[in-house]
Amino acid sequence: MYFAVISIFPEMFATIREFGITGRAVAQKQVTIECINPRDYTSDNYRRIDERPYGGGPGMVMMAEPLSQAIEDARLRASQYGCRVDKAHCPVIYMSPQGQTLSESSVVDMTEYDGMIILCGRYEGIDERLLSQYVDMEISLGDYVLTGGELPAMVLMDSVIRRLPNIMGDDKSAEQDSFVDGLLDCPHYTKPHEFAGMAVPEVLLSGHHANIAQWRFRQQVERTQTRRPDLWQAFMPTVEQAKWLKALAKADKK
Repeated sequence: MYFAVISIFPEMFATIREFGITGRAVAQKQVTIECINPRDYTSDNYRRIDERPYGGGPGMVMMAEPLSQAIEDARLRASQYGCRVDKAHCPVIYMSPQGQTLSESSVVDMTEYDGMIILCGRYEGIDERLLSQYVDMEISLGDYVLTGGELPAMVLMDSVIRRLPNIMGDDKSAEQDSFVDGLLDCPHYTKPHEFAGMAVPEVLLSGHHANIAQWRFRQQVERTQTRRPDLWQAFMPTVEQAKWLKALAKADKK
């Protein structure tokens, strides 16, 4: 999968290109991450990419012209990589608190893209005309504001890359995470058997896979009901999960 990131701080992306699972995916050429600095498309000696806002007010606004040239270059690179450069296959995404909140289901949908061109804003934001002309989608991480779009861009790429085939050591790891089936994940344990006076639940040592699966599901249910009642309200169980829920309800009545 191809990623082009447009940012005035391309050095920040060494974190995702050189470390961990995403770094391994880059090294093994399973994904390509290219950074494009809009300052490279300026014409003045100061390589200026921002100006004061029309109408006054605090802060600076990123100018449309260098960003438009950076996006056009990103599209050319994506095309040379083999991407179908359109909204459906390689969209231009602007990381913005005003965008649609990122979710696991939307992450899974994005794994179908050929690539992404991710635009990282700074200061008070980007000239609205650039956004209306070039941006296909705005994505937010939540109802809060950061100093720039670089960290959200890395979060987006990390979440998508880990869901691509053959990226994780075991693809089932991602399938069993929180939100994948509509529930929070169950608790996990490893050695030692006892820590701080607390032992690993006996069922996990039993080797009985069906009982372990039911125990984990119960933990998921209890955690989701307690911590995220909104998720629990929207949860749609599978046929097997519905049977487990009936069994849990019956056991709780005893």
